[in-house]
Amino acid sequence: MAAAPAQERVAVVDPRFVGHPHALRLALTDPRFPAAAVPGALTAQPEARAALVRATGKIPVGAGTAHLTDVLTDTLTESLDREDIGLHRVELGSLVATVALTPAQREDAKEAVAAVDDEAVRLRTAVKSRDGFFTTYCISPYSRYLARWCARRGLTPNQVTTASLLTALIAAGCAATGSRGGFIAAGLLLLFSFVLDCTDGQLARYSLQYSTMGAWLDATFDRAKEYAYYAGLALGAARGGDDVWALALGAMVLQTCRHVVDFSFNEANHDAAANTSPTAALSDKLDSVGWTVWVRRMIVLPIGERWAMIAVLTALTTPRIVFYALLIGCALAASYTTAGRVLRSLTRRARRTDRAAQALADLADSGPLAELIAGGARGRGRTGSYLAPAMAFLSAAVLLIWVIFEDDPSSWLTVGVAVCSALLAGAAVSRPLKGALDWLVPPFFRAGEYTTILVLAARSDVPGALPAAFGLVAAVAYHHYDTVYRIRGGTGAPPRWLVRATGGHEGRVLAVTVLAAGLSPSGFTIALTALAVVLALLVLVESIRFWVSSGAPAVHDEGEPA
Repeated sequence: MAAAPAQERVAVVDPRFVGHPHALRLALTDPRFPAAAVPGALTAQPEARAALVRATGKIPVGAGTAHLTDVLTDTLTESLDREDIGLHRVELGSLVATVALTPAQREDAKEAVAAVDDEAVRLRTAVKSRDGFFTTYCISPYSRYLARWCARRGLTPNQVTTASLLTALIAAGCAATGSRGGFIAAGLLLLFSFVLDCTDGQLARYSLQYSTMGAWLDATFDRAKEYAYYAGLALGAARGGDDVWALALGAMVLQTCRHVVDFSFNEANHDAAANTSPTAALSDKLDSVGWTVWVRRMIVLPIGERWAMIAVLTALTTPRIVFYALLIGCALAASYTTAGRVLRSLTRRARRTDRAAQALADLADSGPLAELIAGGARGRGRTGSYLAPAMAFLSAAVLLIWVIFEDDPSSWLTVGVAVCSALLAGAAVSRPLKGALDWLVPPFFRAGEYTTILVLAARSDVPGALPAAFGLVAAVAYHHYDTVYRIRGGTGAPPRWLVRATGGHEGRVLAVTVLAAGLSPSGFTIALTALAVVLALLVLVESIRFWVSSGAPAVHDEGEPA
């Protein structure tokens, strides 16, 4: 072990090991864990090698120690487990992994191995354990074989992810033609893009090619594909004389806010103590009844059901109908999931951790103005109360009510209302976000920012304003998704300089209201476009730099939100 290069993993395999090849593969090649083991085999990555060397040095030799060295791998595994280095004991299920100490044991083990089809298990476990109805029954039964085909030809999950993105972009281009043939082709290509989207994850699980960048690409490309397709539909509708940019932007805003609810709730309860509630118990009870599991998964309109609906409606109807169905379906799904999470939070007795509070603060995306206000208001609110979500709600509601119902929202009065909104936003984050409903703070901020941009662009009544707003919200949403996946990858949020450079949510809202008040409608459109380009370049360059050079541990997200 000491002679092996420091950057390489090392493995210890008992020569008497008998088991399935995939059991050995799971123990020795999965990159997600510092150390992993099955009976008869273990591996240690560079960060765990020192612990393995110490464990080896502790094993005594001489008379009376045969019970320790006869099954050396098990002894080393127990020692590594005590070191608390993140040892992963592989769950074998129906797979076999054992050390045969006698000829009889070897024969029994061989019979057990022969009784289970190693490849069938490998294919079955390549599919997510929890997935939507459409994906489970209409895609995965054959996409897993496509994943195996890709693995045998040396293709990587990231290559398949990129192919899925390119297919979706071509689909968006077909939709942009505005012709019935283009819409039919777009629907078919969108479905094929989703098949590839399922295949990349299954390929990662089949070949154990997990990576932080892979999880990031998969997540961000999903959003890029969907939102590019929305833009394609809007362009196609415009060719037919129907302006649906407001609906397209509304669909993007609603879908992104849904995801922020998912992310914030999960981060708030990631490591909460006493994480129980009557609502959660009822949910678990419902999951024990087979048919309710699928109904509840379909109600939330996960990506499979959503993309299938979009594809079919694109081929058969018009972009306007597609967006109406999407907005209604996503609104109902958002109401269902958010209501359930609010009930869980109110009935749960849990102690939020500093890590959870920091994650929510990062997701809030507060800029210099909110930081300044929060510093002045610090200590005036009680941690754990409902003050933070109340202030965040008022911050969004005050501004949205004004820009929606004011006769002329493109005025300096709107700038004053935006300043008041920023004051409330600063008050919301002036104390650690450890309250039962503090996970609502980031979604309220996102809804306020995105919808304000949408309404101001729509009410400017200038061609090109809504497409420019679409681009701006897309750039900002990318920044927020990037923040989520940095946190999930264990690398923390984007650097503060980036958050400050982008202005934070309150700074961007203030900038947009100033542009609307100070410029003509056509000038406002140009300014929105320029702001979108600048922000997109800023966040993309930093994001790509980070993910290419990141030393984050390999991850694979099984819980990608709807």
